[in-house]
Amino acid sequence: MTGVLVLLVVVAAATAFGVWRRRIGGRLMAPRREAGGTSLSRDDLGHDLGARATLVQFSTAFCAPCRAARQVLAHAARTTEGVQHVEVDAESNLDLVRRLGITRTPTTFVLDRGGRIVRRSAGVPRTAEVRAVLDEVATS
Repeated sequence: MTGVLVLLVVVAAATAFGVWRRRIGGRLMAPRREAGGTSLSRDDLGHDLGARATLVQFSTAFCAPCRAARQVLAHAARTTEGVQHVEVDAESNLDLVRRLGITRTPTTFVLDRGGRIVRRSAGVPRTAEVRAVLDEVATS
């Protein structure tokens, strides 16, 4: 009887974790406290920043969700004037990954025109949310 109870508790905990992870995955949230106010520059990224905003995606070679994130972010950059999409290989930039507290890929940062991190997402961001954040950044 104890084994069945333990099994039920484990299944319930795993289900709750899965629901929570799916709910927050891809949401563009305010940056973590330690990254709040952090800025990224051309030297950090190896690419110029966008005139209006920059979408920075940290990816790894064998990350399937990274391909979906790349499509969403590249489309947003192509269709929004002054927005640049920069993809950074997380494995080749471990110092930057550690500095920013990245624990999974894809991780996306939205930077304002000065390179300040204004939003952060772990997982594939939603197109509508990316557009809303870009509109918000443009007016600030």
